[in-house]
Amino acid sequence: MSFQPGRRDADRGGVPIEPLARILLADDHPATRTGIRVALEEGGFEVCAEAGDAEEAVQAALREEPDLCLLDVRMPAGGGIRAAGEISERVPSAAIVMLTVSMEESDLFDSLRAGADGYLLKDTDPDRLPFALQGVLDGEAALPRTLAARVIEEFRSRDGRRRLLLERRHGVKLTTREWEVLEALRLGRSTAEMARDLDVSPVTVRRHVSGIVGKLRVRDRAAAVRLIDRRRLPDRRSRADRRRSAS
Repeated sequence: MSFQPGRRDADRGGVPIEPLARILLADDHPATRTGIRVALEEGGFEVCAEAGDAEEAVQAALREEPDLCLLDVRMPAGGGIRAAGEISERVPSAAIVMLTVSMEESDLFDSLRAGADGYLLKDTDPDRLPFALQGVLDGEAALPRTLAARVIEEFRSRDGRRRLLLERRHGVKLTTREWEVLEALRLGRSTAEMARDLDVSPVTVRRHVSGIVGKLRVRDRAAAVRLIDRRRLPDRRSRADRRRSAS
């Protein structure tokens, strides 16, 4: 489906067309919500619910099951990051994008760990916001360039050191998918959960686990996790990773 912002009516007879997606909008400032809602509706989206705090956002997500939740980071009743984590667990079909004034690295990385697919600043051009959200719904990440550079730097500095250390000390090279499975094991995910998150079969997950155990020369998956924990493996979870197809 092509994205055509501002398209409200079908060509035939002015009959309303189906919205591109249903959006839950959560921000504790009513005036801000109004401005964002106008931009989204002009972009062809439907704002199916609004919330003024984190708890309202979670309840609205459970009730409406929106396609995407647009959450302010700093909201009453626990904040948007807490809401993102709960929505990610309880309404996994919904994409999540944070919309905030905060450029703090801690907010950025905490949001991504909570399950956010994007992190946009409130000075984003309103005309560009619908395009950014449509990109998320199409499987893309939404990050300002300055913050995207920080994510890349974080990945290179932490993940790169971890892999290099393992390769130098143990002569081990894992595939990208094996690293994803190993991180999931470290987070306590079951075979069934990993199969669902990575969109592969349980048999494929077991094959990856066997490959990891063999390459690391350990007895079982628990021993593999203990070995990597000693190498300070960072937490890195994102919904975009969970959507990627099997390699």
